[in-house]
Amino acid sequence: MLNLGLTGKRVLVTGGTKGIGKAVVELLLAEGAKVITSARQVDVELSGALLIAADLSTREGCDVLIAAIQERLGGVDIMIHVLGGSSAPGGGFAVLDEEHWQRELSLNLLPAVRLDRALLPGMLERKEGVVIHVTSIQSRLPLPESTTAYAAAKAALSTYSKSLSKEVSPKGIRVVRVSPGWVETEASVALAERLAQEAGTDYQGGKDIIMKALGGIPLGRPSAPSEVADLICFLASPRAASITGSEFVIDGGTVPTV
Repeated sequence: MLNLGLTGKRVLVTGGTKGIGKAVVELLLAEGAKVITSARQVDVELSGALLIAADLSTREGCDVLIAAIQERLGGVDIMIHVLGGSSAPGGGFAVLDEEHWQRELSLNLLPAVRLDRALLPGMLERKEGVVIHVTSIQSRLPLPESTTAYAAAKAALSTYSKSLSKEVSPKGIRVVRVSPGWVETEASVALAERLAQEAGTDYQGGKDIIMKALGGIPLGRPSAPSEVADLICFLASPRAASITGSEFVIDGGTVPTV
C-alpha cells in the first residue's frame, strides 16, 4: 500500500481484467478506492471490484457501462483508460483493410472518447476529477511491419488527451497520459507469438523481432504491469495535484532522448 489518498474515490478502469489494467485495479483496491471495470464476459476473478459485462469497442457496450456507473456509483472521480491492443495482421500498410483500421480505432481510441463525453460532465459540475489515458511509445516508435494501425490509434488518443487537458484543466480536471513501452502482459505475449508464427520462428524469435524493431531496451527487460500501475495510481492521486497535460513515458529507456 502506497497511502496515496485514494480511499473512497470512485474509479473507472477500462481493460481492468488483464495486464496493466488488472494491476491498476488491484492497487486501487488496496488503496481503498471503489473500482468499477468491465469485460466482454464476466468469467474472471476480480474480488472487490464491480465487474460489468460490456464490449467497450462498441457504442452499445460503452452505454451499458455508463448506465451501470450511474446506477451503482452515481458517477466517478477518476477515469483510467487502459483498454487497448492490436489484432491486425503483420505485413505492413498494404494488408490493412478498412475492417482492420476500424477495429483498431474502435478498441484504442473511441472507448475513451465515448466514456469521457458521458462522464466528464459530472466531474466538471464538481470542479474536480482526474482522467488518465494510457497511450503507447508506438505513437513515436511504430512497428511498420506489424502495428501501424495500432500506433496510429494510440497517437490519435494522445493528441485527443492533450487537447482535452487544455480544455478542462482550467475547470479543475486533470488529464494525464502514460505511455508504456514493452510491458510483459498477456497481450504482448500474444503479439510475440503472432509475429513468431508469421515469421516461422519460435516465441523467443518473436520477442527478438519486437526488440529489434524497438531498437532494444537499455534496461534489458520489459516493464512489469505492477510498475506501470504504480505510476498510473500515483498520477491519479492527490500527490500529483499539480500535474496535468503531461505524458509520462515508462519504457526502460527505449525511446531515445535527443
